[in-house]
Amino acid sequence: MTRGNYKKATFAGGCFWCMVSPFDEQPGIEAVVSGYTGGHTPNPTYKEVCSETTGHLEAVEITYDSQVFPYEKLLDLFWRQIDPTDPGGQFNDRGNSYTTAIFYHDDYQKELAEKSKLNLQNSAKFNGEITTVIRPAEPFYPAEEYHQYYYKKNSFHYKLYKKGSGREAFIKTYWGDTP
Repeated sequence: MTRGNYKKATFAGGCFWCMVSPFDEQPGIEAVVSGYTGGHTPNPTYKEVCSETTGHLEAVEITYDSQVFPYEKLLDLFWRQIDPTDPGGQFNDRGNSYTTAIFYHDDYQKELAEKSKLNLQNSAKFNGEITTVIRPAEPFYPAEEYHQYYYKKNSFHYKLYKKGSGREAFIKTYWGDTP
């Protein structure tokens, strides 16, 4: 989707609850929607995705103004939210639905995603191989309403979850206090 300077970006970074707040309220970000993509079942539910039978990953679809918040900045922010060396999920969340991926919407996004992944691998910031996959965008299904902007609706539980899952400590260890 392109509307003027507005484009879509789709990232799977483990639990989608933790992938909304870093992008939300950034300049040029119009919306961050939690949902499911990459699977074979139309309109999956949270319960179906968690059952690991649909092939979907929890993801966020971001509508952004590419002139205000370029795709390169989105990629940089994405990498800072995940453990890109974990092929089995993210932090306490295990399974395919919690694995990481960049879903590109055009050749330009693909090129930038591949370049950013290579740069991260070559940076030696992480000891292991960067296992985050880069795939073409597939149908995106918004998650149930109670998952949308969970960090705002249930801020206390969200903060406990982010800390308890190990994500918060990991981000601080590898990236410092940046978002």
